[in-house]
Amino acid sequence: MDDGTLGGRFLDAAIGLLERVRNEESETITAAGELIADTVADGGRLFAYGAGHSSLPAQDLVYRAGGLALMNLLAVPGAVGVDVRPATLGSALERIDGLATAVLDTSPLRAGDLLVIISLSGRNALPVEMATHARELGVKVIGVTSVAYATQTASRHSSGTFLKDQCDLVLDSKIAVGDAELTLDSIPAPFAPASTVVTSAILQSVMATAAACLADRGIEPPLLRSGNVDGGLDWNDRVMREYGDRIFYLR
Repeated sequence: MDDGTLGGRFLDAAIGLLERVRNEESETITAAGELIADTVADGGRLFAYGAGHSSLPAQDLVYRAGGLALMNLLAVPGAVGVDVRPATLGSALERIDGLATAVLDTSPLRAGDLLVIISLSGRNALPVEMATHARELGVKVIGVTSVAYATQTASRHSSGTFLKDQCDLVLDSKIAVGDAELTLDSIPAPFAPASTVVTSAILQSVMATAAACLADRGIEPPLLRSGNVDGGLDWNDRVMREYGDRIFYLR
């Protein structure tokens, strides 16, 4: 089989997942966008968290041309991505009880804020505890996960629950357990993960909805523009001055 055909199979699989999300999650995407718009309109701050590769869609929301300037990355030391050595340490940290509570209690989050938590499996202690404790603090939580894991795997949190059980809203990425879309007889393991593509698309659709909701209320969405277009830097300077008290990646 040639690479072009295999590449096409992966793109077809990703498109199929995106179509499922569009058809099955549209109401929840709208609700999530409205919840983010409510938070912005009420003076709240926005945060996103993801561990390991689930951090990639979170980072895609922060300081992003075309995105909301108010979205901040909530970082857990050692669990942001594969920059930690050894890379397996990040996976181990996701299973530690108490870490999420310590991070949240020393973070800027406060009642009235909103936190997006991204975890493909939603089974590890860190995302479950983060969602639970954030809500105890009065923070609204949107979870992005694959609900299939809750029916095919066991929770690693002491409560026996998954991320999906501890959120105000849950967006289901539809990703199959194992996160690999392709198989070949000549390759002994499934391959070609699509979770980053799908999760990023879900979250950008939520952000687009939030921007439109704010505009419908007569509020200019605090959007960033590309610094590589004329006037973009001046535009961003204005937005950051106006909303500087809610932007933490500038400090």
